[in-house]
Amino acid sequence: MSEASEKQAEIAVEQEHVDRVYARLDELRSEAEAMRDKSYEYGREATPEALNERDVMLHHANRTLQALNAESEGLVFGRLDLGTGDAVHIGRLGIRDQRFDNLLVDWRAPLAAAFYQATPEHPQDVIRRRVIRCSREQVVDVSDDLLDPDRAPSDMRVIGDGALMAALTRSRGETMRNIVATIQKEQDEAIRAPESGVTEITGGPGTGKTAVALHRAAYLLYREQRRLGGPGVLVIGPSPVFMSYISRVLPSMGEHNVELRALGEVLDGISAARVDDPRTAEVKGSSRMVKVLRRALRLPPPDAPESLQLFYRGTVLKLEADDLKRIRRTLHNKGGQPNKNRMKAADALLEALWQLARGLADRDFQPDRDQLISEIGERIEFHRFLVAWWPALYPMQVLRWLSDPERLARAARRLLAAEEVDVLAKSWAEVSEWTVADIALIDELRMLIGPPPKRARRDEPEAEQPRRASNYDEYAHVVIDEAQDLSPMQWRMVGRRGRHASWTIVGDPVQSSWPDPAEAATAREEALSAQRTHRKFTLRTNYRNSAEIFDYASDAVRDLVNPDDLPTAVRTTGVEPDVREAPADQLAATTRDATRDLLERAEGTIGVITTMDRRDEVRAWLSDVDDPRLRVVGSLDSKGMEYDAVAVVDPDGLAAESSTGRRALYVALSRATQLLTAIRPS
Repeated sequence: MSEASEKQAEIAVEQEHVDRVYARLDELRSEAEAMRDKSYEYGREATPEALNERDVMLHHANRTLQALNAESEGLVFGRLDLGTGDAVHIGRLGIRDQRFDNLLVDWRAPLAAAFYQATPEHPQDVIRRRVIRCSREQVVDVSDDLLDPDRAPSDMRVIGDGALMAALTRSRGETMRNIVATIQKEQDEAIRAPESGVTEITGGPGTGKTAVALHRAAYLLYREQRRLGGPGVLVIGPSPVFMSYISRVLPSMGEHNVELRALGEVLDGISAARVDDPRTAEVKGSSRMVKVLRRALRLPPPDAPESLQLFYRGTVLKLEADDLKRIRRTLHNKGGQPNKNRMKAADALLEALWQLARGLADRDFQPDRDQLISEIGERIEFHRFLVAWWPALYPMQVLRWLSDPERLARAARRLLAAEEVDVLAKSWAEVSEWTVADIALIDELRMLIGPPPKRARRDEPEAEQPRRASNYDEYAHVVIDEAQDLSPMQWRMVGRRGRHASWTIVGDPVQSSWPDPAEAATAREEALSAQRTHRKFTLRTNYRNSAEIFDYASDAVRDLVNPDDLPTAVRTTGVEPDVREAPADQLAATTRDATRDLLERAEGTIGVITTMDRRDEVRAWLSDVDDPRLRVVGSLDSKGMEYDAVAVVDPDGLAAESSTGRRALYVALSRATQLLTAIRPS
């Protein structure tokens, strides 16, 4: 029998099993729908027992249907032929037949671990490992690894050379594929690590860090349903572009109890996608901003009255500016959140008025403390003064007040340089929308200020507050991707979301865009201070780039890093990167030509990456290139992304974009899986 005929015969064998799986899937779906319908009948009886049973049945039925209806490229993707003679099929869900025998083993189950962990050196009783590629319900390809040839039956067919390399050469789509069929041993060890504490996954471009982190989230939700099922899992990534890219991975594995948020979306009720220029982002992200914000809250509001004058029983009681300043300073020195101290502020003012009145007492004016405090405390003019002098504060309102350079300079004295004050004040004075770096500052102010009154007055800026967020420690597990880029202020923000959670932290120090790693490390340690265990996995194999592309990309940082920090690319294509030079007046035309060339040569997605400042300009150059596969992104937007072909426009400009620009260039050049073009202005 020819090789092609043998493959078709094996495809037919697997198709027969896949048909059984999908037939059983339809039966289970019908049973779940029947359970859901039956639950409504229980609800017709108004007894507590009937209502409780209805709720339990309905929840179980809906959860089952959600899992069974999860979209996926193929439900069945693997098979293990064991030394016992048994064949075990691996898939995205666990499915049993009517006799409760396994038709399909969930990839997260212990029985499936050998699919990822078995090697020829340690076969774990696996003779043949088969990857099955399906398009929906149709088997289109099979590929085998023979792990224990000495125990293989004489009639066992072995098809192909393994699945991983085939998967690497396939084109990318608009969303990230899950990799459950091609997970490698080093990746699987990280996925199946214990849930508790901090699990850190590091590795260079193309090592599969993000995919491993997402599959770890799915694995933990499967293994730790009771602990994680309620509070759920939070996944934080660098940008909305990136979060959209990964958004289909977890639902395709039947997991929906996960929140995906970009860094600019972490705070409920407000989101930001705009990024500051590198210098402004560096100042906003610095841990020095904690003290700046604390000092800013000690300053009087911009329109606060400078004196309080009241008539009490024919006597003028007046608190001067210095008196009010002393009272404010005393209140702040005692600590507490300003919004919770409004009653203390009222009490302090009334006490000061009493002390003033007592000092003015004479034969005709004999004030009584309780009467004075009660009477003045009920006056409308006193309440109006209090609202203006100690108003309810809102985070975004306070940040906007700091657009006043003089006010900001007072708050930042001996903390920020004059140039840094100017940078921040200008950023907030010109703000039409908040930036990603601002979100961490707003979140910090929420914690410093305290909750606003339940009902804001008409003259208070209720719209200037994000919606009341849920508890900061509500998540049971937090996943941080591209963690090397988090600023100290962002570490403080994400740390609040998982004070009692376990963590998966994913990153690569070589790709870091934060200029002070030591400062960020200190903030990270503080955010994770409650964690007792810390385990680290380093992924060292670059599966994304060809060796030719990665060697070229690595030149951007080779002299900045330890060689051991760079992964090894395992695939060669013989196609070197295409480096083009163009005069400034021909840069647009050269970019268009290069982009069209890549669109013709590559089957999948095409990424055109340039500096953040030139992003809109390059988009305009390519506005007449009508192809849905094309994406034009800035350097920061390319974080975590991958494309079949990439054109990097103005790599030298990208390297000079910030103090960490060469690392950003390394990121941009390592996004391509098949083809890379660099376009240099001459």
